Amino acid sequence: MTLKTFLSGAITAGILLASASSLSAQSLFSPAATVNNKVVTWYEVDQRAKFYKAIRRFGDLQKIARNELIEERLKSSAAESLGIEVTPEGLRAGLEEFAKRANLTPEQFIKAAAQEGVDAETFQEFVRNGLLWREVVAARFRGRIQISDAEIDAALGSAGQAGLRVLLSEVIIPVTPETEAQVLDVANQISEVKSYAAFAQAAAQFSAARTKENGGRLDWLPLNRLPGPIQAVVLELKPGEVTPPLELERAVAVFQMRDVQELPTPAVQYAAIEYGVFKIPGGNSPEAHAAALAYQADLDTCDDLYGANFGGPEEALQIDSRLPSEIPRDIALELAKLDRHEISTNLTSADGQHLLLIMMCGRTAAVNEEASRENVLNALRNRRLASYADGYLEQLRAEAVIEIK
Repeated sequence: MTLKTFLSGAITAGILLASASSLSAQSLFSPAATVNNKVVTWYEVDQRAKFYKAIRRFGDLQKIARNELIEERLKSSAAESLGIEVTPEGLRAGLEEFAKRANLTPEQFIKAAAQEGVDAETFQEFVRNGLLWREVVAARFRGRIQISDAEIDAALGSAGQAGLRVLLSEVIIPVTPETEAQVLDVANQISEVKSYAAFAQAAAQFSAARTKENGGRLDWLPLNRLPGPIQAVVLELKPGEVTPPLELERAVAVFQMRDVQELPTPAVQYAAIEYGVFKIPGGNSPEAHAAALAYQADLDTCDDLYGANFGGPEEALQIDSRLPSEIPRDIALELAKLDRHEISTNLTSADGQHLLLIMMCGRTAAVNEEASRENVLNALRNRRLASYADGYLEQLRAEAVIEIK
């Protein structure tokens, strides 16, 4: 049964099925928007959306791409008014800086992006516009920024901003290369659901997570436990709203916001997360889950995982301590739901041959006092520059004539 059949038969109120892409009704080279008579074409929007998908950005990529291309027209005009240009050497350095984040050269990054349908010029223009805006902001505002010793002392002694916790529901759908198109179609339709009841029924019908038995409902989670890219998307939601499909390593996730609260204690920033992954043969089979239950009876701490794998292949057990940003997103999402020494068996290996028993070993909090005064000074300066930049961009937007086609 498809999601469309399921939802239209079970719940008709408050449901909008996914519509065709706006690109299908538009010529790729027709205007998607104009900014002070400068045109943003649908081709640019399509290319930028493909670029964002290639770098694993989350959200409604078509909408994000159009909005950010509009902003870039404003930024480039500001650069022109100041006589700022990017030299070939500066562009090359920027391309190298960006590609290095993926441990690639610019040429290797362009080749990899081309496999996702991204032109080299799209990558180059993205970097060029970022460099232009950096120079515009520096030229206009750097001389205004003065950071006092008192501000540095306060930042060194602060415990961070107030924390938030979120009450979410989830639908997690496993994906393989063969099922990717079908899964994304179903996930897109779930993302258009407008009621809690409809989302709960979709979770019961399609989710592979254990929460499907509870309509996909999760308990309260500190926001900062979620993978960074998911945090950004979730923060934009109001209660009842649903995320677009979020692509993980081996699955597609859709979340619905049920509630958000501010915590009385500051948010904790984590320097490292230690966790164990124990591979159990059999994939997502009843036999593998039965074996996992048997193992869990003897697992009190992560050290017990070594005993569980005694006599087994070394590659069946991996215990790591990693930066949160280095953890695969599907594993990071499971870890977000766990307290110390708790276990998840929601995931399988990429080839589907093993059930993954994931155990949270511990989280190491980052300590502000270990930061150097120079690092804090740079962080405060960059934060203030970003604030000035945001305000200036809003001014440019207010003064511009922008038409959305």
